[in-house]
Amino acid sequence: MARPRKPLLSTDRIVEAARALVDTEGLAAVSTRRLAAELGVSGPSLYNHFRTKDQILEAVADSVSAQVDLDMFEAGDTRGWRTALHDWAVSYRAALREHPNIVPVLAQGPGRRPAGLRLADAVYGAMTDAGWPPAQATSIGALMRYFVMGSALGSFAGGFVDDETAYDPADYPHLGQAHLLAEKQDVVDERAFETGLAALLDGLSVQYERIVAAAGRG
Repeated sequence: MARPRKPLLSTDRIVEAARALVDTEGLAAVSTRRLAAELGVSGPSLYNHFRTKDQILEAVADSVSAQVDLDMFEAGDTRGWRTALHDWAVSYRAALREHPNIVPVLAQGPGRRPAGLRLADAVYGAMTDAGWPPAQATSIGALMRYFVMGSALGSFAGGFVDDETAYDPADYPHLGQAHLLAEKQDVVDERAFETGLAALLDGLSVQYERIVAAAGRG
């Protein structure tokens, strides 16, 4: 019997199957046995590509990091540091919103994940190239990461039920319209993200002006 032209199993196939499983059922659903069944292979064959379930989840997390646009940090890009940070944050959040169940793994840091490390390197490099001192550049990368990941973990608007009787004005005098938030979830959450992002960037711009002024006096 002739061998198939394409191998039955590959690292990419395993990662794609695991990512789909995480997206639909969460991290707890992933196991080597379940993945083998999804891929139609024997369990031990997975170990030719990944030794542990944790390695598979790390690869899934890195595949999501690889979806984040980093073009704004390329040398030929003409966007300033503020616009670049904004556009990167929007792309980062979009990737995480597509795959929110993997965020707890991403939140542990890039570790040795190549795409995650390229992301961190690009942000840090762009900030230092723009004139931010190394310590502040590190803080900016951390700050933006906290903000974007937090925004992807859940929905503020989606946390309210679509039932006007749930929020008695006698108990919650300022939540009379809260039952309307659920149907406007995307609009409310998007506006909240942009409001927070603008506030962060405004604050960073003030700090940057101080740094530039101090450097000029030096």
